[in-house]
Amino acid sequence: MNSDTSVIEAGVPAARANEQLPAVKSYRDLRVWSASIDLAAECYTLTKTFPTSELYGLTSQIRRAATSVPANIAEGYGRGTRPGFVQFLRIAQGSLKELETHLIVAERVEIISSALLAGILQKTDEAGAMLYSLIHKLQAKSELRE
Repeated sequence: MNSDTSVIEAGVPAARANEQLPAVKSYRDLRVWSASIDLAAECYTLTKTFPTSELYGLTSQIRRAATSVPANIAEGYGRGTRPGFVQFLRIAQGSLKELETHLIVAERVEIISSALLAGILQKTDEAGAMLYSLIHKLQAKSELRE
């Protein structure tokens, strides 16, 4: 991954039009990884308010799915190959959808409010859009090399 970092521009902080994009030296440089870490931390804070009866239910499921997103981004990056990275980015997308589903269930059973759910789903949508963009940029770059 380190040899061609320009392809990952969807995941790094935006540069001004006349500036070069910063090099990606680590998965920690990716905006999508940072956003998903923030989302996971928010989910941990949120689930602290859940009933103790949900500790091994929704609390555990939400925390696991939330931490799976940045973990899969990091693991895929660490594989060191474009196909491996894309595969794990897709797994991260799946974990994000799983997280959304658990949060919707929490709202339906009245553990969280609709307003709170809407705010978190906006953040999951943003992370999902970043993942989608990064996957497609990586795939397009691969197709150019074939």
